[in-house]
Amino acid sequence: MASVKTGLFSLLLLFLFGIILEVYTTHYFMFSDPQKIIDQLSLAPGQTVLDFGAGSGHYTLIAAQKVGAGGRIYAIDIQTDLLRRIIGMVAEKGLMNTSIITADLEKTQSTNLKPGLADWAFVANLLFMLKDKKNILSEAFRLLKPNGRLLIVDWKESFNGLGPQSEQVIKEAEVRQLAEQIGFIVQSNIEAGEHHYGLIFKKQ
Repeated sequence: MASVKTGLFSLLLLFLFGIILEVYTTHYFMFSDPQKIIDQLSLAPGQTVLDFGAGSGHYTLIAAQKVGAGGRIYAIDIQTDLLRRIIGMVAEKGLMNTSIITADLEKTQSTNLKPGLADWAFVANLLFMLKDKKNILSEAFRLLKPNGRLLIVDWKESFNGLGPQSEQVIKEAEVRQLAEQIGFIVQSNIEAGEHHYGLIFKKQ
C-alpha cells in the first residue's frame, strides 16, 4: 500500500510540475515566438547549436528540426527534470540529434564541453535571471567556432510586471557592451516581438 501511495504522489508531482511549466512557458513565449526568431537565423542542416538555459525546450526542438540528423543540439540547463522533458519532446518528433547537459551556467566552464565545437549559441530569456551575466557569454565564446554566432533575446523592460522585475532587466546597450568586452562583434538586430530585443553577435 505504501508503494502505491508513493507512486501516486510521484505522479501528482509530475502533473503539477507540468502545469507550472506550461504556465511559465505560456507567460514568457506569448510575447516572443521562438519559431519566428529562429526563422530569421541562417541555421543550416548539419550545424551544431548550444541552447543555454534550454528550459521548456522550445528553441531546442525548433533548432533540432532545422539542423536535421546531421546536426547536433546541446540543451543546457541546471534543471534535470526540464532536460528529460526536452529529450522526450525531441524523440516524439523522431529526432536523435539532441544531447542534454546539466550545468550551472554562472560557473566557469560548467558545461565541460570542448572549445570551438558550435556554429550557434542561444541565450534566450535567460540573462535577466543571472547574477553573473558575463560568465555565460564567456562560455559561449569559448565553445563557438571562429565566426560562430551568438543569439541573445531578452526583455526590453518590465512592462509593469508582465516581464521580469525592473531591477532584473538588462538593457540592449549593456548586453552589447558585455559581449564586445568578451570579443564578440555585433552582426545584426532581429525582430523578437514587441516586448523583446534580439541581437546576433559574431565571434571574431
